[in-house]
Amino acid sequence: MEVVIVPDAAAGGEIIAEAMAALLRRKPDALLGVATGSTPLPVYQALAAKVRSGAVDAARARVCQLDEYVGLPAGHPESYRSVVLREVVDPLGLSPKSFMGPDGAATDVRAACAAYDAALAAAGGVDLQLLGIGTDGHIGFNEPCSSLASRTRIKTLTEQTRVDNARFFDGDIAQVPQHVITQGIGTILEARHLVLLATGEGKAEAVAQTVEGPVAAVVPASALQLHPHATVVVDEAAASKLKLAPYFRATFAAKPDWQGL
Repeated sequence: MEVVIVPDAAAGGEIIAEAMAALLRRKPDALLGVATGSTPLPVYQALAAKVRSGAVDAARARVCQLDEYVGLPAGHPESYRSVVLREVVDPLGLSPKSFMGPDGAATDVRAACAAYDAALAAAGGVDLQLLGIGTDGHIGFNEPCSSLASRTRIKTLTEQTRVDNARFFDGDIAQVPQHVITQGIGTILEARHLVLLATGEGKAEAVAQTVEGPVAAVVPASALQLHPHATVVVDEAAASKLKLAPYFRATFAAKPDWQGL
């Protein structure tokens, strides 16, 4: 995988947004897989700025969710559908019809998972999937020891993940759902380009295990090592435990401009 070390979160957002913009210039109807949380916000802000300036036309772009809470009403402000509409679809000026995601309010959750997996395939697959990483190495809601071949499915959140996400629910862990629908690791690995963004010292150990550790289900993000086009973008703090940081800096500095990410 390629590791790109940037000065800060804003620089990470800009470099990934430019990769998305370049993709949209090549393929205007590209399917962009998006993550939620605070980490990817600089990416969406930078991409929206490019759209507003006319640097890229996103009118035909499509957007798909990585995961969704189970049991929240569709209009709940913290459902990931609402978050993606608010933070990605609306700022890019896209039609809600360009957006696809799993039905977390479905009566038959298992069927909803299978339907979403099939919908991604029918859409031609994800062209670029943006990922965050948990402090325990999870991607999407694939917690440690998730199968590396897993498909879109229902998962039970660990207490730590619910504690981490309580900040979006007025700090009240009781409001955080216990179950989610998530793309499985096997589903995620089918995207043509995987881009993981990590910022802050708290992610440093997970990043080091993902990039330099063995491929192991206990660190789900380590599965990115199996992908033919995976990019890990980290700020200096998140890169602080990488033993090969000098190598990563040197190789990116010498990379031909035409290659992009």
